Amino acid sequence: MKFRVERDALADAVAWTAKSLPSRPSVPVLAGVLLRVADGRLHVSGFDYEVSSRVEVTVEADADGASLVSGRLLAEITKALPAKPVEIAAVGAHLELVCGSARFTLPTMPVEDYPTLPDLPASAGTVEASVFASAVAQVAIAAGRDETLPMMTGVRLELTGDTIALLATDRYRLAVREIKWSPRDPEINTTALVPARTLADTAKTLGPLGGEVTVAMATGGAGEGMIGFAAGTRHTTSRLLDGQSYPPVRSLFPASFNAEAKVPVSALAEVVKRVSLVAEKATPIRLSFSEDGLVVEAGGTEEARASEAMEATFTGEPLTIAFNPQYLIDGLGALGAPNALFGFTDPFKPAVLMPAGDDGEVITGYRYLIMPIRVGR
Repeated sequence: MKFRVERDALADAVAWTAKSLPSRPSVPVLAGVLLRVADGRLHVSGFDYEVSSRVEVTVEADADGASLVSGRLLAEITKALPAKPVEIAAVGAHLELVCGSARFTLPTMPVEDYPTLPDLPASAGTVEASVFASAVAQVAIAAGRDETLPMMTGVRLELTGDTIALLATDRYRLAVREIKWSPRDPEINTTALVPARTLADTAKTLGPLGGEVTVAMATGGAGEGMIGFAAGTRHTTSRLLDGQSYPPVRSLFPASFNAEAKVPVSALAEVVKRVSLVAEKATPIRLSFSEDGLVVEAGGTEEARASEAMEATFTGEPLTIAFNPQYLIDGLGALGAPNALFGFTDPFKPAVLMPAGDDGEVITGYRYLIMPIRVGR
């Protein structure tokens, strides 16, 4: 194997592939990226039996072939190379990399020991890349991180007709976003529970590419239990989590509210961050709403206290409700709108955050439900 490639294209391809490699692989070869040259194209691949990543790059090839090298090391090297063309050649049990006056010699691993990457399932439809990336970012923040509860670490995709609904919860908050897409089957009605971390990384990378993202799912037989996403020359596959007993979380959203408040997002986020400085991690902050506006309060150790008043438009009976400050900040940051509309039914029942325009009208498509915390006065 011998080829010549532009530095930026190589570094970008290796970084994309190496990002999904395991930090503690079960076998050494899974820490590697597979470089395979054929027909003037370089295929860079990574696989850990759960997530696979592949990208193609156009190269000037002198000889076809394949080599398997440490993915993270190659990513660090290619990122640090000078902005000059890179020449790579397989020489015996090593890979030689030359860029300008920089020269690296890397040991290779047996290509024959590397597992066969899964094929991308059949396309189920396409969605606008930027919309997909935005929706995943809004929802993935609510996914759990406790690996002992794997179901909660995923994002549930509900594909119904021309709508994709994304849902995630860690039992203390719940995020839902609905977007339009172009399904191959207009009557599609299926669900998939995708690991949130994998989905977030994929959407973050594919979104800036523009165009459309292909959503690929197996409906039965070989490949069932797997989902894939493709854009441009990149595609990735991931195993699905078992979501058969996923809780009916939509029922948590109340049909109506007893009180509502419209608050500027950026101003409230800044106030929450300031006031929570006196509180220990995860210590709740209290939000007191009335017709006079909003007062945000927090109490910490050794009698430390903080409070700050701000403008808010409130309708309903005055109420005080407490939240985990980080959960509230996460929700505010995900709204993507100048104002947040809070919907309340009771100080001890979940509140709902919705994006709103300057006129106070709700921008449909996203909802963030957050559980209150009971605190003493």
